Order: sequence, then C-alpha cells, then structure tokens
Amino acid sequence: MPLLLVRHAHAHARRDWSGDDRLRPLSSNGVKQAEGLIATARKFTPVTRVLSSPYTRCVQAVQPLAATLGLGVEEVPELEEGQSSAAVRLVRALAGKDVAICTHGDVIVEVLVTLADEDRVDLGPNPRQAKGSVWVLDGSDGSFSSAQYLPPVLVETV
Repeated sequence: MPLLLVRHAHAHARRDWSGDDRLRPLSSNGVKQAEGLIATARKFTPVTRVLSSPYTRCVQAVQPLAATLGLGVEEVPELEEGQSSAAVRLVRALAGKDVAICTHGDVIVEVLVTLADEDRVDLGPNPRQAKGSVWVLDGSDGSFSSAQYLPPVLVETV
C-alpha cells in the first residue's frame, strides 16, 4: 500500500503576496494541478486519509482529492515548512497506510534524503520535487523500499 507524498501545487509568488505566508493561496495553474491530483491518486491506492500542512496552499492542493473521496483534509502541524524532522517521523509512522500527505518543498527534500540514506530507497538519477508532483512511497512497519516520482498533471477546470 503506497503512501502518496504530495508537494503543494503552484501558489501565488511570495514576492507578490503581502499577507501572512501561511494564507498564500494556489495560483490558477495550482488549481489545475490540484484537480490533476485526483486522477494520479486513483492509479495507485484507495486513499483513506488525506493529511496536509495547515498552510492554505497545501490544504487547497489536496482539497479536491479529499472531496472526491468523501474525506476531510486533516491539518497536521508536523507537515508545516521547517518541520522536516517531525515530518520524517510522521511519514515513517504512516508507512504502508493508504494515505496522501501534502507538504512543502523543504520537507519533501528532507523526507527523500532520509529515505535514500537510511532505507536505501533508489530515487533515480535526478530526483525532483516540482510543485504539484507526487512521490509514491512503498513501505511498511516504519521503513520504505521504493519510490516513484510522478510529475504534476494540469486539468482544465470548468
């Protein structure tokens, strides 16, 4: 049962946002990426939980998926920016669960580096973590055995 590690979709640029960064929303491309996540997630697992950093851009990135599945988005502080160590512990605790989690680029990098170093997970020759992308992580009992990168998908909204 793979865990889906999602980097939040494209948000409005920090330099153009004058409010609290936690409240910075998705851009129009980010909304399309969030819709694309639905089809991506359905290919891999029957997701039974959707966890997210409480930042608006993360919640918005997985909200369409959660709504399609009849689930709520569980906001988890361990997935916030700068919480890499806590996020790694959470990801390990969720190994083998049918869960999608959405977080930030700095956290994604730390999770992937940890899995490569400690679990010897092969991330391929050029690991990526584009906004709106997904890493499909296979594992159980607190460790992981493989990872597959899926680039973001844009779906035109009506």
